[in-house]
Amino acid sequence: MKNNFIQRAVTGALFVVILVGCILYSPLSFGILFTIIGALSVHEFAHLVNRNGGVSINKTITALGGAYLFLALMGFCTSAIDARVFLPYLGLLLYLMITELYLKKENPIGNWAYAMLSQLYVALPFALLNVLAFQNSPETSSVTYNPILPLSIFVFIWLSDTGAYCVGSLIGKHRLFERISPKKSWEGSIGGAVFSIASSFVFAHFFPFMSTWQWAGLAVTVVIFGTWGDLTESLMKRQLGIKDSGNILPGHGGMLDRFDSALMAIPAAVVYLYVMTMI
Repeated sequence: MKNNFIQRAVTGALFVVILVGCILYSPLSFGILFTIIGALSVHEFAHLVNRNGGVSINKTITALGGAYLFLALMGFCTSAIDARVFLPYLGLLLYLMITELYLKKENPIGNWAYAMLSQLYVALPFALLNVLAFQNSPETSSVTYNPILPLSIFVFIWLSDTGAYCVGSLIGKHRLFERISPKKSWEGSIGGAVFSIASSFVFAHFFPFMSTWQWAGLAVTVVIFGTWGDLTESLMKRQLGIKDSGNILPGHGGMLDRFDSALMAIPAAVVYLYVMTMI
């Protein structure tokens, strides 16, 4: 038990240091990190469904698709290249569809569905981090790298998870979604939200490029959709009959276990911030 706790603590600390460090250090380190994370997460998803879902999708091609989508959107967001950068990605999606005509697998419709889901559910959210990280200035026609927005998403998620665990352990009585995740409580979820919203005031103080209420709204958005993201992965694992999505992170499971909340929180944050610009 003690060794498991130490293992979890060391892995968790390294995970946070690498993630925060790569986001803050430079656009290059940010791009390299999330290209790798995106590819590994898609590969892990493909491995899970191949093993338990009665389907057989190409793990290598789908993982390459996840990596390419991130890099393509990064190039597009930084104005390094135009929309033609997405043409190879569209070709890859067509390849995944067309090859099922010739492979004579047992469940081609399932293969199509899960291959596309790997891109929509896993690859796209990571790619959308680029929309948060790179801002285009109409006045100067230049693109700037702002690591604070993508970093804030993960900080809000981590504080929400930590707060939910602490508060839920102490006073949690009313189950949030017992059918899918019996341990989660309403009290814990509300407690986690309070932690995240409190941190949004700190972000607003030190990074006033958004107003206090906009930061608070972003925190609320991340908490709500992050909770749904967590429950979505819990439902998937329950359907597949597994406890962890993988073992790449000792003591913490797989990549999907660590980024489940982010897979819904990131797209929701992008939508929220675009809506804010229209108000």
